[in-house]
Amino acid sequence: MNIAAFLAYSIVVTFTPGPSNIVIFSTAQNHGPKKAFEFVAGASLAFAIMLSLSAALNSYLMELIPGIQVVMQCIGTAYILYLAWKILHMDSGGEAGSCGGFVTGFTMQFINPKVVLFTLTVIGSFVIPAYTDPLDIARYVLILSFIGMCAYSSWVVLGSLFRRYLRPYQKQANVILALTMVYCAWSISGIENLI
Repeated sequence: MNIAAFLAYSIVVTFTPGPSNIVIFSTAQNHGPKKAFEFVAGASLAFAIMLSLSAALNSYLMELIPGIQVVMQCIGTAYILYLAWKILHMDSGGEAGSCGGFVTGFTMQFINPKVVLFTLTVIGSFVIPAYTDPLDIARYVLILSFIGMCAYSSWVVLGSLFRRYLRPYQKQANVILALTMVYCAWSISGIENLI
């Protein structure tokens, strides 16, 4: 396996903005790192489970995905739009609500197409072709899980650092983050392919 390509792909995909990272940033910015780390814990656990499932069932899942892709896109789009609405209505220091908690982080990963496609492609493209020993595959699942947890945690740090600076502009920041989530929903919805 080309380790440099594997690491570059894994780091770029997990650290770049996506629905989970935006919710983490918004939660850290609006409610502080403690609440955001609850989301990170749920997201990281789900990410590790998804990587494990992908490693165990890769060829079966690759055949199944085209059949359920439209359903996943619809559910994922609706859920991301719901989270955009929650971010838009977040109030710093107030009740944190359900936007940034453990359950949201855990649930979101299973319907986030970016995460689903990443877990399938990274295991199927890099790990499975190079390794057949279950211990080697498990080692890469752990490495990827660690990379994912680091990526999510970096967004907590980023949101916490910007918290003080964005507080006077909280409503505007929430609007921008919510619009970013709407863009994420648009990009995964598949609507642009129909137009």
